[in-house]
Amino acid sequence: AAVIVAPDSVTVDFAGTDPQVPRPINAILGVTHAAVLYALKAVCDPDSVMNDGWLRPVVIRVPPGTLINPAKPAPVGVGNTETNQRIADTVLRALAGAVPGRVPAASNGSMSNVTMGGFDPGAQRTWTFYETIAGGMGGRPGLDGIDGIHCNMTNTMNTPIEAIEQSLPLRFRAYELRPGTGGSGRWRGGCGVRREWELLAEEATVSILTERTRVAPWGLAGGGPGGLARHLVRRAGGAEEVLPSKHTTHLRRGDVLVMQTPGGAGYGDPAERDPAAVARDRERGLL
Repeated sequence: AAVIVAPDSVTVDFAGTDPQVPRPINAILGVTHAAVLYALKAVCDPDSVMNDGWLRPVVIRVPPGTLINPAKPAPVGVGNTETNQRIADTVLRALAGAVPGRVPAASNGSMSNVTMGGFDPGAQRTWTFYETIAGGMGGRPGLDGIDGIHCNMTNTMNTPIEAIEQSLPLRFRAYELRPGTGGSGRWRGGCGVRREWELLAEEATVSILTERTRVAPWGLAGGGPGGLARHLVRRAGGAEEVLPSKHTTHLRRGDVLVMQTPGGAGYGDPAERDPAAVARDRERGLL
């Protein structure tokens, strides 16, 4: 995206965006507008009330028939959970050049969606659940990124372990931070999360919709990238199957789904980090 700043307006131009695709990663125009306005508001004027006067100077240009302004019947399911993150990241990175010192490094950039369900013979009922998993926040001038938090366009929280185990045939094997996934920097990125579910029922189907398994969150002002996501199924017999970012697979009793979310990127030269902060990170087991 190109962000053009004039005395009385800000124009965000997505000319050159790829055409829409026959997969559900297209984002409707309303989602695109929401992501753009979020990024502008967060950087330029986070404290005022959002109203028409604030919106009036913003011009958003999106070519029709593209990934972020598709025409029917384009599938759009993931547009509001993953593609919106890329839109916000794109605008934030463009703004970093215009207002240095106001934009954080890239956060984890994925809602890390999990949907699982099946039939529980013991309870004689079908079951299903959906949740999103947090990741690392990007470092920002003067502050480290927060560990294990939803950022930018997510606005959701993890489901409490106790609530899931009490009502569903699942047992948690791990819920912890991923050491070393926060990008290096004068202000480091936040660490991603590892969350593991063991299936206690005979079988289930699980789908994941995620991002950042190949392209890492970007650092700013010399900061390092955040750690990549990595998701897998650990079969009851011990074999591990690494999953692509968007995938559906089947589980059987004793199989474990392992979700490992991205870390946030770092901000600033890592050589300038306070040695006391490095020691504190090491003591907390985050490195």
